[in-house]
Amino acid sequence: MEGRTDVNELGEFGLIEHLTKYFVDVQESTVKSVGDDAAVIQSLGLETVVSTDMLVEGIHFDLMYSPLKHLGYKSVVVNVSDIYAMNAVPSQIMISLAISNRFSVEALDEFYAGVLAACEYYKVDLIGGDMTSSPKGMIVSVTAIGHAAKESIVYRDGAKAGDIICVSGDLGAAYIGLQILEREKQLFLDDPSVKTDLEDQEYIIGRQLKPEARWDIVKAIRDGGFKPTAMIDISDGLASEVFHLCKQSKTGAVIEESKIPIHPDTESMALKFQLDPVTCALNGGEDYELLFTVDPDDLGKIITMDDLFIIGEMTEAADGIKLKTTSGNMHTLKAQGWKHF
Repeated sequence: MEGRTDVNELGEFGLIEHLTKYFVDVQESTVKSVGDDAAVIQSLGLETVVSTDMLVEGIHFDLMYSPLKHLGYKSVVVNVSDIYAMNAVPSQIMISLAISNRFSVEALDEFYAGVLAACEYYKVDLIGGDMTSSPKGMIVSVTAIGHAAKESIVYRDGAKAGDIICVSGDLGAAYIGLQILEREKQLFLDDPSVKTDLEDQEYIIGRQLKPEARWDIVKAIRDGGFKPTAMIDISDGLASEVFHLCKQSKTGAVIEESKIPIHPDTESMALKFQLDPVTCALNGGEDYELLFTVDPDDLGKIITMDDLFIIGEMTEAADGIKLKTTSGNMHTLKAQGWKHF
């Protein structure tokens, strides 16, 4: 095919050099990045925080509607989000790819253009990875490295009964965006002549294809001079993440249905799909917002934060994990979000 470069023309090391030639190190802690047997980073007297994630074609993404540039960007975001969820700051990433022979050099250029855009926005350095062949599809593995002072790191197990439960942004949009994309995919498969109609839903489509990690919330927490008692990012759905915090912290929780933040576009499109917007917010996943708990003494510091919502309270473990409906009834909360197996 004209304009298509087979990856075998460059070879593994030539391909890596080609794809990473525009990356420039910006972190003081990066001593040696791409190009040697191993990368070298300094801890700068801080604790090192490491997270890794794997994205598999057909499981985590569909290239029928996920542009490769968006996928590259999202691959970085989902990993730096885990670093922010520790109240740490990401500094480096490593990316490994397994690709089938259907991917050309030009296709990988698109993917790495997205990676580069995310690296520049989040100020992280690409310091290495691996490249290999796959018999089918594409597999992306990203490792994110960050740093924080030991006393600043927030785990999932520090919450206690009485702590305030907070969440950033709004929830359910990424899930509804996925429903629109899946609907249009099926319509296209049934009839390729049908014109795609995303209903001008740029916000919720963007929340699925190009999410953002909430570095601004972590900065606001630090500027506010307080530390959450527990924190997690929302990748598998609000309900699932609440369960994680409660299990690790050995607490119960009450989530107030009326306080769960839902964007108006999400609400209207959910109803169009005959879905309950609150259920989408609780179980949809891939919002990459931050869910955290705060000591009641710090209430005054969080109520002034932008794009942050108080949605409930941690309780004693014996009280269970509950959803308080808008009518005031208490129901046992169920986690029905993404299951990896």
